[in-house]
Amino acid sequence: MFDMGFTELLLVGIVGLLVIGPERLPGTIRTTMVWVNRIRRSFNDVRTEVERELHNDAVMQELRDSATTLKQDVAAITKPVETQLHEVGDHFRERTDSSGDSLDRDQPLTNEPSSSTAQHPPPSGEKAH
Repeated sequence: MFDMGFTELLLVGIVGLLVIGPERLPGTIRTTMVWVNRIRRSFNDVRTEVERELHNDAVMQELRDSATTLKQDVAAITKPVETQLHEVGDHFRERTDSSGDSLDRDQPLTNEPSSSTAQHPPPSGEKAH
């Protein structure tokens, strides 16, 4: 982190011994190391969080790119189907417009007799008259 060699550490130790004194030097070193470790942990936490956010941004960008590609693929697949559906719809519209016939929505589309003329079997337990 600070790129200090052995001679620099020895010089700092000698100055610390002269300034602080031999009685308080071990406690001062412990306190200093506690603070240095807290600062390192804080920097590591910040670095980890930044890396995580950058990774999340990269993942989100990848998802956006995938979504765009997927939308383009779906559009390419559905375009011919939509075109054919429009052609079929136009064809049926032309046929119904040219024939002049319109469907009577009240008439049934099958050739079955209506419910009023149909013969129903008697319910079970009853005899026919």
